[in-house]
Amino acid sequence: MTSYRIAEAAALLGVSDDTLRRWAEAGRVESETVAGRTAIAGPDLARLAESLADHPDRDRTRASAVSARNRLAGIVTKVTKDTVMAQVEMICGPYRMVSLMSSEAADELGLEPGVRAIASVKSTNVVVERP
Repeated sequence: MTSYRIAEAAALLGVSDDTLRRWAEAGRVESETVAGRTAIAGPDLARLAESLADHPDRDRTRASAVSARNRLAGIVTKVTKDTVMAQVEMICGPYRMVSLMSSEAADELGLEPGVRAIASVKSTNVVVERP
């Protein structure tokens, strides 16, 4: 099972190391000590990322300065597959990303909840948003 050090997990969520440590101490996310370092299991981090996706303070995280045109590091929160296609959901800082790909590609990449991944966004489409 994949696990993340506090600094890695905090970067994926777009929060400070101290914030994530406080959340772990308060029981908001389970953590364990491995070789003297605090670590968070990938599936536990994925659940926390999903719970933060709609949190009103998400626009104040460090990752909010990242352009949506960039490569966005994040954590896979859900993978839905059938025999041909896969829908992969990720949380990348304050952004929820959804990608459609072949089931074969998702299997080759080893995508499952809790795995770190990078969403590369390149588009010629116009993005419409509301203030």
